[in-house]
Amino acid sequence: MSGPPPSTARTEDDAEVVARSLEQPELFARLYDRYAPDIHRYAARRLGDGAADDITSDTFLVAFRIRSRYDLARPNARPWLYGIAGNLIGKQRRSEVRALKALARTGQDPLATSWSESWVEDTDSRIAAQGPLAGALAALSAGDRHVLLLVAWADLSYQEVAEALDIPVGTVRSRLNRARRKVRTALGADPAFVSDAAGVA
Repeated sequence: MSGPPPSTARTEDDAEVVARSLEQPELFARLYDRYAPDIHRYAARRLGDGAADDITSDTFLVAFRIRSRYDLARPNARPWLYGIAGNLIGKQRRSEVRALKALARTGQDPLATSWSESWVEDTDSRIAAQGPLAGALAALSAGDRHVLLLVAWADLSYQEVAEALDIPVGTVRSRLNRARRKVRTALGADPAFVSDAAGVA
């Protein structure tokens, strides 16, 4: 007696999920399952764990509400979702800049260790490195900081950042170059910053 035939089912791409969710709204939960942990991690690095919960839920709520406007020619919804999350984070820009400036000034992360632990493993070097890096990030314009962190922390490609922010790839490149240059200048040539800033600079 043979078992059931092997499954020929394939995973639907994100555009298919969005399209089908217009008739079957519950299917949209698949995008949440795929991307919520990444969106939450990114938001936590930017604003802390408490705000990340709200940013994540609001990102998917907004996405669900506007899903009929999703470009079905794009099979990957990840950049779209990061774009929504970025807009929501942007509304809390003052909180982010205030936290970065406090970290630069005191070496104490007001967001706890939500984003700092991935930069360095050793506590002493983390405290030494965070201040100047946080100060450099706080000094960036919102647009430059957003591009830099989407590349460094969300691991988006230039094309994905362009899609997320609805800007040309050339603008992504120029903002990223400007942000990297400013961060490198702010960190100087101190060897303690070289490895820690590699993900950003």
